[in-house]
Amino acid sequence: MSELVTGEAVALELRPAKLPSRALAVLLDLAVAVIAYIVVTIGVVAATASLDEAAQTALSIAMFVLLLVGGPIAVETLSHGRSLGKLACGLRVVRDDGGPIRFRHSLVRGLIGVIEILMTLGVVAVIASLVSARGRRLGDVFAGTLVVRERVPLARTGLVPPPPPWLAGRFSELDLSAVPDGLWLAIRQYLTRMQQLDPQVGWSMAEQLATDLAARTGAPAPQGVPPAAYLAAVLQERQAREARRAFSHGSFEGGAHSVSGAGAGVGGPGPYGPPVVPTAAAAPPTSPYGAEGDRSPASDDAVRQAPAPQDPPADDRPATGFAPPA
Repeated sequence: MSELVTGEAVALELRPAKLPSRALAVLLDLAVAVIAYIVVTIGVVAATASLDEAAQTALSIAMFVLLLVGGPIAVETLSHGRSLGKLACGLRVVRDDGGPIRFRHSLVRGLIGVIEILMTLGVVAVIASLVSARGRRLGDVFAGTLVVRERVPLARTGLVPPPPPWLAGRFSELDLSAVPDGLWLAIRQYLTRMQQLDPQVGWSMAEQLATDLAARTGAPAPQGVPPAAYLAAVLQERQAREARRAFSHGSFEGGAHSVSGAGAGVGGPGPYGPPVVPTAAAAPPTSPYGAEGDRSPASDDAVRQAPAPQDPPADDRPATGFAPPA
């Protein structure tokens, strides 16, 4: 999976198209272009039978360039990356930043495609796609584009629950440069499916992922933070940095400081649970405020709502409350 950030700072995790689906889309596009070329050629030859051989040759070359090169370029430009073959296979060409392609992208892809697809029968394109980490051919590399899958299973497109608000900004100084894409993918897949897992299995998976992430960042997970909440907060911090990087003018103030999901921390601890209290500090406090100087709003409310203590009546005191004279 490849995470793309659009111009609106929206993180998109799109799956690059595999080589078989791309090859099938190219074959469908070539079949349509060849059929159109044959039909147009027959019509033009019948209409220009009176021309000399040189004129007919020049006209054939012009039709070849127009239909087999200019046609795909025009279709991809007007459809924003969806040719007939890609539409049938559920594919689309996008820019490296996730935005729709323009004429210059289609032009570079089409011109280089003549060499690596038509002239070499697709051998160069296949080799380049196999070597590239995201399956890009030379036309995609020079044009700055990527072919992605538009149709993905609904069961695999879950949303990551937002981290609890008490973790906002806690990992803003964390170094994430050494974390590989495979680990980010595993973390995201776990967070989207953690509520479907057995609690014990999900907890062990979260601990393992948190250990791997802490080893990559060089900083251990904070004590008392549930592993799932730690993963969600670090993942959100990474997406916030990608979003800020997409805004060169720096007007984006997103990230863990300002992004709070719907319902996060409202009416309950959320899907990640409350902070984990260490065993050594689990003893109940001796006063409503816990340790000295540690007052919480919940304890204040409990003290305000508690009834005022009353002295029980003494045994030698009458019901009026006055002691008799000596």
